[in-house]
Amino acid sequence: MNGSEEAGEEDDEDDYHFAVVLEGHDSEIKSLCWSPSGTYLATCSRDKSVWIWESLASSSNNTFGYAGPSSGADDDEDNYETVAVLQEHDGDVKCVAWHPDEETCLASASYDEGVRVWREDEADGEWGCVAVLEGHGGTVWCVDWEGTQGTQQTTAARQDRVDAAGADENDTSDDGQAQAISGPRIVTCSDDKTIRIWRRKPKTPKPAPAAGPRIPSIIRSAGQEEEWYEETRLPQRHERAIYSVAWSKKMGRIVSAGSDGMIVVYEEKASAEADVTMQDSGDNEERESSKPKEWKVVFEVQAAHGVFEINHICWSKRWDRGKSSEDEEVVISTGDDGEVKVWTVDNA
Repeated sequence: MNGSEEAGEEDDEDDYHFAVVLEGHDSEIKSLCWSPSGTYLATCSRDKSVWIWESLASSSNNTFGYAGPSSGADDDEDNYETVAVLQEHDGDVKCVAWHPDEETCLASASYDEGVRVWREDEADGEWGCVAVLEGHGGTVWCVDWEGTQGTQQTTAARQDRVDAAGADENDTSDDGQAQAISGPRIVTCSDDKTIRIWRRKPKTPKPAPAAGPRIPSIIRSAGQEEEWYEETRLPQRHERAIYSVAWSKKMGRIVSAGSDGMIVVYEEKASAEADVTMQDSGDNEERESSKPKEWKVVFEVQAAHGVFEINHICWSKRWDRGKSSEDEEVVISTGDDGEVKVWTVDNA
């Protein structure tokens, strides 16, 4: 066998192979999303349900659950099992999105004009709805989470103060202690032409239980319920329904697109009215994070796909030789024109 034949066989081994069919939904599937580790897959459908599937092979091979020819798997149909079927939405479920760090938290957006946050109960492993985000005046087409990569250091710096002073559940200021323990925010977009950002209100810490023997409870606790509030709305640029929104996990920017064919990029910056006369504490990062923030439009494209609607948009790392840095990102859009387009965004 010559070298070219060997290379051809190696290329064949790198091709994608059909792995498994997941069946269960009664109608068309609108969205799917992998959990951070790839262990779980969430799907949603016009049948008003959200399904969570577990990859049984992912821990022993790869994050996409494909067992591969050398894994020893006997049957591809055994690679996944149904973990939960969530049916509390009152309309078609349009989008699902996993928490960026947690395998046990998921958000879903629906035709019923609401967003639901789901969590797995630590005690019994059952999944349930812990919060409903209400306020949109139309179908919520898309939901996404804020990343945690760029905020962990600031959060850790504030956590010492929170542990010492306790959390004020009514403190919703940008510099409040609540921000340190509320976790990543959620962004949503809707038929009502608005993009809204939601933040979880932290719970007041409960006192430690009294010492002594305790009788275990068989009643499911309601303590996992969460309260979310609308923190802000992004500047309104879209003239029709907004179908897709994505929050960059690296740069912290948000991009949106929809029925009007526009692409808009937003960035959270220090407010022009921020008080810059603060005492110099010697901690520039902490002082910067204390300034009031507001979202501003930093990039905008009209008729990005000509006269056609844009159905989906997302962020991706830039891989070509024209990139200015290893962290540079591009925006990818898909439209009714059947095209996929890549857009560069000025990082200034």
